[in-house]
Amino acid sequence: MDLTDYTDSIVILLAGLLLIGVFATKFSSRFGLPSLVFFIAAGMVLSRFIYFDNAFIAQLVGTFALIVILFEGGMQTKYITIKPIIPSALSLSTIGVILTTLIIGISAYYILNVPFEEGLLFGAIVGSTDAAAVFSVLGGKNIKERLTSTLEAESGSNDPMAVFLTVSLIEWIQHPNHDLLPLIFSFFMEMGLGLLLGLGFGWVAVKVINSIDFDSSGLYPVIAVGFAILTYGITAVVHGSGLLAVYVMALVLGNSDLTYKQSILQFNKGFGWIMQITMFTLLGLLVFPAELPGIMLPGLVLSMVLMLVARPIGVYVSLLFAKYSLKEKALISWAGLRGAVPIVLATYPLMSGLPNGPLFFNVVFFVILTSAIIQGSTISPFAGKLGLAGESDSQPHSLLELVALGKTKSEINHLHIHAGMKIIGKELQELDLPEEVLVTAVIRGEQIVTPRGNTIIEEGDTLYILGPKTQRDKIKKIFSYRGSPYAPVVPEVELIPGQEDSEKRL
Repeated sequence: MDLTDYTDSIVILLAGLLLIGVFATKFSSRFGLPSLVFFIAAGMVLSRFIYFDNAFIAQLVGTFALIVILFEGGMQTKYITIKPIIPSALSLSTIGVILTTLIIGISAYYILNVPFEEGLLFGAIVGSTDAAAVFSVLGGKNIKERLTSTLEAESGSNDPMAVFLTVSLIEWIQHPNHDLLPLIFSFFMEMGLGLLLGLGFGWVAVKVINSIDFDSSGLYPVIAVGFAILTYGITAVVHGSGLLAVYVMALVLGNSDLTYKQSILQFNKGFGWIMQITMFTLLGLLVFPAELPGIMLPGLVLSMVLMLVARPIGVYVSLLFAKYSLKEKALISWAGLRGAVPIVLATYPLMSGLPNGPLFFNVVFFVILTSAIIQGSTISPFAGKLGLAGESDSQPHSLLELVALGKTKSEINHLHIHAGMKIIGKELQELDLPEEVLVTAVIRGEQIVTPRGNTIIEEGDTLYILGPKTQRDKIKKIFSYRGSPYAPVVPEVELIPGQEDSEKRL
């Protein structure tokens, strides 16, 4: 077989993986299992036919995937919802991770019969919840927003602690006489740099995206992802927490008035799925199923300790002074899903040449798999039994899709009418709109209402507003909240001169 045949075979294989991954999401929702279980299973099946043991490539792909996943999750997180729970999330991502590391580390010392410091290393690897798993699982549930925000903020911010503990413990194992004080100082430096650079790159990205004028609207999502990758790279080079910087940078973008925000979000969703499929399938390839039976019993015991002992203790101690009920703490404990981050961290001992590296990887893999299957499939029923399932998202999805193929000085913005906006109850003709600004459609529930002068604006409506870009600030002021100078207006599309009849589809 020549090189061209190999290339064609690899292309077909990648296409098959993507298609299998997409169809697997359908089965995952039907069976109530996280989709990552099916992606990993596909990788394990393929490992019978494809030999893959390159931990470096797995780590590289995993890191890149985590950047995309954290960027997507951060952009969809509303600051107003996470602001009240930031102290709780930070407590979970620091104190909670440390307590989980200690408890699992002591357990691994006895169960796996490894040196104590290596037991702690195992605890650090599985100590953090996973953004990819949490975002994908909670996204389809109707758990109360406060709890969902807590879990998502925790999963987006606790990776740096797990990475720090893992790297520090490996260094301690390889150099037992190394002074630990510089490591502690480096942790705070990493966190500080990650926060500051995340805020800085977020501010720069917003300015650049809003000021640049591309010929193709498809370039805006690309430049946004490019900034996310650049944020991670530069932060990591200066020894900051790259993952924290990406999450903070995405929060800034997602909570700013950003040109083509909806296009960027939709692109990120698709790109995020591609990276999840690639990452989990590749990590499944790295596992040799024949080696799993020997570690199933210790892996199952450690998994139970993690789910039923270590995680609950970490949550209850971390939230000791937070205003969460016992039921809410119980749900937060059970929803601490493990996923890609622990598996990626499990490649660190492999690359460092530790004798127990292969053992740790296989046990971590088994723990993650059981966590995803058991916890991921029972979160929603458990929330229902505790009475913590909120109402389904009632915000209507737009039935109107506008497609434009070029650029002009005009744009269409869409605005969802929330409680507290001063225009609720007014007729359209009462609004002090500039002459060149026009309300083109009103989405009300499942209907499209043709806007007329006597059309009354109701809470829950979505308005499509056509106007010049130069009038954006005035539009914001007109459609503002009571007592707030601005309302969020999201640029949706640009119209081409002479093509104002852009395609509309229901």
